[in-house]
Amino acid sequence: MLHIETVGAGPDLVLIHGWAMHCGIFAPLTPLLAERFRVHLVDLPGHGFSRDDDAPVDARAWAARIAESTPRNAIWVGWSMGGLVALHAALDGSDHVRGLVEIANSPRFVAAADWSHAMAPKVLEGFEKGLERDYRATVEGFLALELIGSPNPQSMLRDLKARVFERGEPPLRVLVDGLRELETSDLRARVVELTMPNLWIAGRRDRLIHAEAMRWSSRQNGKGEYVEIDSGHAPFLSHPREVAEAIFDFSATLAIA
Repeated sequence: MLHIETVGAGPDLVLIHGWAMHCGIFAPLTPLLAERFRVHLVDLPGHGFSRDDDAPVDARAWAARIAESTPRNAIWVGWSMGGLVALHAALDGSDHVRGLVEIANSPRFVAAADWSHAMAPKVLEGFEKGLERDYRATVEGFLALELIGSPNPQSMLRDLKARVFERGEPPLRVLVDGLRELETSDLRARVVELTMPNLWIAGRRDRLIHAEAMRWSSRQNGKGEYVEIDSGHAPFLSHPREVAEAIFDFSATLAIA
């Protein structure tokens, strides 16, 4: 069963978390967005309160399921792997997605000969191997990498460690398959197909998703905007007000805020 909780009032906004997380990770951002939007917070299959949902890891299929369970003409906001899900929704169901916001997400997560703005394949391979050896330590290592470049990373890491497991642990299969989904996804050729306004919010100090990948993405279809925040991979944790304001400004251009 897919868990979706709704807070706030106003135009609809769908908010999707990243790998190994759940929608509670957005705690600093959610109340800000709820001041102006009806926010639909999604726990992806196998994560958080949806951890008993045993659907295969498939970002495109997940996007279709979320679209069936949320209102049409919403703004979709996705962070990291959640951004991949939101991007699929925007490409495959434009009647559901009025505006797209990508936070620290790229159309391709790993580097290639023609794509230098990404992490080395060995980074994801290292996490895959680590999951088999020590589940929690590997997830916590990923959290630490997400917070590099953020102010007070140690205190933020303690808070994040406590929050990430508060809804239970995702099955190992979901984590391993999730990394493989990130490793194999490549939507660069399709970004040009986006028909709705799209906003790409990058962290200047992000060690996982290079800001230049997001700048490039924002320039591909004539409807993209780019915002850069002085943060690591999770700008909504260190700079929630800046992220919220960027989304508010973007929504105003859609004439629905």
